Amino acid sequence: MSFTATNITDSIASGLSIDTAVHAADSIASGLSIDTAVHAACPITPGLSVDTVMHAADSITVIDSTVIETVINNTQNHSNDFNIGIVIAFIGFLVFAAHLFTEIFSRKRIPDVLLLMIIGLFLGPIFHIIDAEKMGSIGSIFSQITLIVLLFESGTKLSFNTLINSLKGTTMLTLINFFVTFFVIGILGWCILKLNPAVSFMLGAILGGTSSAVIIPIVGKINISEKSRTILILESAFSDVLCIVFALAILESLNVGKLQVGSIFGQVFSSFVLATLIGLAAALFWTMILDKIRHIDNSIFTTPAFVFIIYGINEILGYSGAIAALAFGIGIANAHDVFNLFNKNENRKPKWLKKMPTVLNKTEKTLFSELVFLMKTFFFVYIGVSIQLNNIVSILTGLVIAVLIFILRIPIVRMAMPSKSTDINETDLTYMSVLVPKGLAAAVLAIVVSQTMLPGTENISNIVFSVILFSITFSSVLIPLVEKSSFIRGIYIKMLNCLNFEKNKKNNNTKDNEQKESSKNKHTKKNMSQIKKETNENNQITAETENDSKDKR
Repeated sequence: MSFTATNITDSIASGLSIDTAVHAADSIASGLSIDTAVHAACPITPGLSVDTVMHAADSITVIDSTVIETVINNTQNHSNDFNIGIVIAFIGFLVFAAHLFTEIFSRKRIPDVLLLMIIGLFLGPIFHIIDAEKMGSIGSIFSQITLIVLLFESGTKLSFNTLINSLKGTTMLTLINFFVTFFVIGILGWCILKLNPAVSFMLGAILGGTSSAVIIPIVGKINISEKSRTILILESAFSDVLCIVFALAILESLNVGKLQVGSIFGQVFSSFVLATLIGLAAALFWTMILDKIRHIDNSIFTTPAFVFIIYGINEILGYSGAIAALAFGIGIANAHDVFNLFNKNENRKPKWLKKMPTVLNKTEKTLFSELVFLMKTFFFVYIGVSIQLNNIVSILTGLVIAVLIFILRIPIVRMAMPSKSTDINETDLTYMSVLVPKGLAAAVLAIVVSQTMLPGTENISNIVFSVILFSITFSSVLIPLVEKSSFIRGIYIKMLNCLNFEKNKKNNNTKDNEQKESSKNKHTKKNMSQIKKETNENNQITAETENDSKDKR
């Protein structure tokens, strides 16, 4: 078969046989180039008869090149329009499916997150309908926008009082979870997987956090206290910063040959503190001008647009845009509290804080909530599409690491939330123990590391994507099990209680005290018996003495 015929056959739409393609190619005028022939044959719609195809091919011989190109372009445009129509229809279907999945989650407690990700798996790595790599930077940008909107919207639901009460627990849980995961996975990769030590600990840093994009939708739908919900949301935001800073610092050490510890902690400090200050200051500024902004037509999206600006500025300065977006939402939600705080002392009240700040109204909050729902829907489908399942060893390695992470999470939660210093109940601690999914930050870092092509980093992305898949799946499955199954919940509570060292120590002290008290009581009883016996003997001796005296008389 000729090269021309082969190319036409490869390009032609499914449904036309090889003979048809070859026959059509042979009928094309000999003066046409291979590309022209291929493009001419390619748009032929499946289902056309052989005669129709032949007639179309033969007619090219009597038509000039301009007409040929016009016909080709029109046919290609028709094909593109057909494909675009399918995509748009699918988007509409996906939105309805997301609402259905939300209802399923409300009734059956099967997380919509998992169902959306399964759709992505079918579209991507299973049937290869969508190729995530061909989406280029669009997918990454969309993921970042989703994260910004999620963090901002969740921040608008947090109060300062809840934040203050949750700050200690958040700090403990974030630090313990990150560093335990960092060291355990680092040692596992080094000693068991035989990875380069730096690469092993970089893998630990990548997987040391939790995903805001997964945590926030789930905690909004489960029966958990406000304090516990706040701790989980803040942990997911703070841990992303630790993951990014430590992973990139180790990656830089591989390039330059040394690790700058001081630089790492400096970046962590600036990412947290300065990003928070910028976010809060921007929020106060925005509440001062929001009332005037509302007089502009179609201005409802100016608030998220301003959040994007704040996020971008922080990223350009090298701070955490995610923390700034969260702080911005918190600042807007608590603007009235800040005003009242300054209003108590007129002397300390800033000149620019003369009137009550304008906060988000009900319409804006509803719109942002709908926006979060829409973006969350497409984000989890995109995550499913992006999962790479082309290496069975990496998949199994990711499964083992994911299981290890969930096992480690139980003692981590217990250490971070000792019963003496927290009022969080056992059910909330159980939810915390099963909510440790990986997501956007881990995926982005894995791609960055793989693109460096450094020795030992070849399979990092495959392992990380596998951990993302299994961790989200485990969290999604365990949430309804913990909620509905008293057996599963009881197992977690029992393990948490076994690891409650303070309670065990208290119980041991109680037992010791009881033993001492029992011993003391026994000793007392023994003494009483001895005293009673001696008293009886004395009484008996006294009686005998009296009897002897009487006999003598």
